[in-house]
Amino acid sequence: MLTISNDATIQTVITTFEVTPATCQDLLEELSAACEEVISKQPGYIASALHINDARTRIANYSQWKSRDDFHSMLRTDEMRIRNKRINELCKNFAPVMYEVAVCMS
Repeated sequence: MLTISNDATIQTVITTFEVTPATCQDLLEELSAACEEVISKQPGYIASALHINDARTRIANYSQWKSRDDFHSMLRTDEMRIRNKRINELCKNFAPVMYEVAVCMS
């Protein structure tokens, strides 16, 4: 379950993907499959969510991990290296960025 809290000890990664309306659904399906088949089975994975903007030109992935090392280990698996090449072909660019919760307001 995704947790947003000031005192969380987990690692949050927000990845944004710039796409075209023509490739948006293909990338969404590719990301969903990667998460279901590979990412969610990796050590340290907690949860994730995919978001899409109204114009279908951006996809955001919000994921949480027990540690930075867990996230980096997932990226280095042979399966994700192959999948990331396909993901890269479906978008103009993508950027994973690690964050810590600075302020959480309910």
